[in-house]
Amino acid sequence: MASPELTARPAGPAAATQEQRPWLMLAVLLLGQFMGLLDVTIVNVATPAIGAGLHSSGAALQMVVGGYTVAYAMLLITGARLGDLYGRRRMYLVGACVFTLTSLLCGLAPDTAVLVGARLVQGAGAAVMVPQIMSVIQMRFTGPARAKALSAYGAVLSVGAVAGLVLGGFLVGADLLGTAWRPVFLVNVPLGALLVALVPRLVPADEPRGTRRLDFAGLALAVPAVILVVLPLVLGHETGWPAWTYACMAAGAVLATVFVLVERRVADRGGDPLLDLAVLRAPGLAAGIATLGCMQVAYGGFLFTLALHLQLGLGDSALRAGLAFFPLAAVFGVVGFFWRKLPSRVHHLLPAAGLALCALGYLGIAAGLHDGSQDSPLLWAAMVLAGVGMGLSLSPLLALALVGVRPEQAPDAGGLLTTTMQLGQVVGVAAFGTVFLSLAGSHPSGHAIATTSEWMAALSVVGVAGGASLARTVRGAR
Repeated sequence: MASPELTARPAGPAAATQEQRPWLMLAVLLLGQFMGLLDVTIVNVATPAIGAGLHSSGAALQMVVGGYTVAYAMLLITGARLGDLYGRRRMYLVGACVFTLTSLLCGLAPDTAVLVGARLVQGAGAAVMVPQIMSVIQMRFTGPARAKALSAYGAVLSVGAVAGLVLGGFLVGADLLGTAWRPVFLVNVPLGALLVALVPRLVPADEPRGTRRLDFAGLALAVPAVILVVLPLVLGHETGWPAWTYACMAAGAVLATVFVLVERRVADRGGDPLLDLAVLRAPGLAAGIATLGCMQVAYGGFLFTLALHLQLGLGDSALRAGLAFFPLAAVFGVVGFFWRKLPSRVHHLLPAAGLALCALGYLGIAAGLHDGSQDSPLLWAAMVLAGVGMGLSLSPLLALALVGVRPEQAPDAGGLLTTTMQLGQVVGVAAFGTVFLSLAGSHPSGHAIATTSEWMAALSVVGVAGGASLARTVRGAR
């Protein structure tokens, strides 16, 4: 009788193919993750060109950037539930198809209204596609292979968003066939088509489990609550902050309170709330979410406002503006991938230390840009410092915030963290975008970006306090 080892492992080329197949599957899945992240930021560098081509206002440009992220953030948890109910590969393909088709619509949009609407649906497609990736990794990889797969996933998270700025600058600067900004969306079409072709071949089909139901009541409350808060932040500075902006934000706060009460009632009755807020009692998770929120609000505002300053304030081309982010992108990606190489005894200190470096980086950027030039050595050093801080913060923060979470609570905790990441960027674009555009209307652009960066540094310092609280919790747990 043959031994289990001999029967379980084919020899020769068949063995090589079997060993490579999971990694080919991972590469295809991460391509979808990269596309989803890319479209969070690739538009930032293109906003001046979009504004010129479609005669868009500053508020409309904020909606082009933020509308995608709002839909993406608010539907991520529902997207994960759909994968559970109908199969992860099936929903990944559905999301990829919607994302690709709406990318085509964005690239062909005749006006700002169509573009904003297409961006909302594009974000919904990404929200259905992206959550399936982590679930498939958890199902198909174990032991050291899972750790390696998660490191690759973290590297894509670290570099994908900032890479969008560099690629966006290149595509707008190239002005392919006179299409100006449109290739920043059309680039997704061939990539999406490749994805749709490869997924059925490389990703195994899975049986739907159907263990958790959709929470339509929670979704119906959460989406308008967020919109009622974000929309006035975007439109307020252009409309002079009329009474309706404050009324909308107050209504959003009321809806958010009702959402919390409804979700608690659903959980108490044994249902499946959109967000099981009881998970916030897990040691360290609340501190981790607060710290992550501070980081992402500053980060989203930084990407949006600096791209506007470089092009509208300094007159840089989109390509040069995109390349200005390259040092930050490169360092962010490298540090985000290799942070585990640091001694494990200091891992719990990394989020606080990273946010402290972010604060110093933002202050250095403020000093470097105050005179209106982007050629200051201080600016380049500050960009690298901020990139190191972001790399030391994001991946360790996501890992450490889950230390006190029980396995059965992991999906809810992961949903909270992911939603915080995306909503934080939306709030950053809306809040810091409003600060910058308001100041730029009456002051030199260099003064506007310097003041905005100082506020980002202050928010990062608040995040340091949250990171310190998280470090104490993790150290106590160990």
